Amino acid sequence: ELLEAYRALPYLKEGGRIIVNDQRIDPMPVITGNTSYPDNIEKKLAEAYDVTVVDALSLATRAGNIKAVNVALIGVMAKTSEITYEAWIRALESTVPEKFIEANRKAFDLGYSV
Repeated sequence: ELLEAYRALPYLKEGGRIIVNDQRIDPMPVITGNTSYPDNIEKKLAEAYDVTVVDALSLATRAGNIKAVNVALIGVMAKTSEITYEAWIRALESTVPEKFIEANRKAFDLGYSV
């Protein structure tokens, strides 16, 4: 989520890379009207960092499970890592409950293809 990525910037090393879901989830202060959602977060992130913005919710939906958003984002990240595709799949299959493997594998592959 863009705002959460923006809040986490102090923890990112200089020149770091951000992969972020473009989904907007209003925090409680925005919902109650006490504050407004910040404008141009994506632009602010891109000014100082290598940013990849992904519609991970759409990818997870296409995979058949909206809860697989993080797995889609991991797929995006995995494509540029030094770890092999096969190793990522083995890790996924060894940690995800069997009934969710198919949707998570599809979400990972959709993210990997971004």
